[in-house]
Amino acid sequence: MLLTDTHCHFDFDAFADDRQAHWHRARAAGVHRLVIPGVEEGQWCRLPGLCATLAGSYYALGLHPWWVEQASSRWQARLVTALEQAGPACVAIGEAGLDTACALPMAVQEDAFVVQLRLACERGLPVIMHSHKAHDLLLKWLRRFTPVGGVVHGFSGSLQQAEAFWKLGIHLGVGGTITYARASKTRNTIAAMPADALVLETDAPDMPLCGYQGRPNHPEQLPLVLQALADIRAEPAGKLAPILEQNAARLFRW
Repeated sequence: MLLTDTHCHFDFDAFADDRQAHWHRARAAGVHRLVIPGVEEGQWCRLPGLCATLAGSYYALGLHPWWVEQASSRWQARLVTALEQAGPACVAIGEAGLDTACALPMAVQEDAFVVQLRLACERGLPVIMHSHKAHDLLLKWLRRFTPVGGVVHGFSGSLQQAEAFWKLGIHLGVGGTITYARASKTRNTIAAMPADALVLETDAPDMPLCGYQGRPNHPEQLPLVLQALADIRAEPAGKLAPILEQNAARLFRW
């Protein structure tokens, strides 16, 4: 089974010791594609070169709410320039979003998110979104500026919120959270949604799977997320995998 890790911070230092070897491990496990989200402006010039060295890797350009405060006064213009210069490996805008745990005032986060949402709409790109206890606020802006598609990564909201995102054409990122039995709300929500609404992710090196706490997450563990998803949906992994691959292809248009 071939799988796509739709959210992997493969440019982070956790993989810096030998990125090619880490990618070889992931590919050996069946992960043939991954998407590296952009989180801060200093990263935007590095991602194209990195993806050129890793077959099957793609990237997004965006500003994560945690990095908004550190961004330069020209970050919006720099993001536009980076998008104009990007090649076909750039498949989305993001990681953009809202985070209630972030010290930055929500109004400032919203301004940065809307800038990126508008760019996505103008350029016909999907959006990779971060949302920490801000789903309803995210939905408010998505209803006003609806992109061609997107994904709420690491989704952990209610079934009502999941259905609202999917009604707008926004996929739900399914990661290590569902491997924890205590995450019953998320597991039940993901089990109730149509398979067409879901994509797989690891968020590596973050979001470790159950049993792997305290260790960096790795894209080679994506098949374990798939198996957990198959278990909670009572469907064969072999039946789910091609549907999830079609979803990722539809979302990122490769």
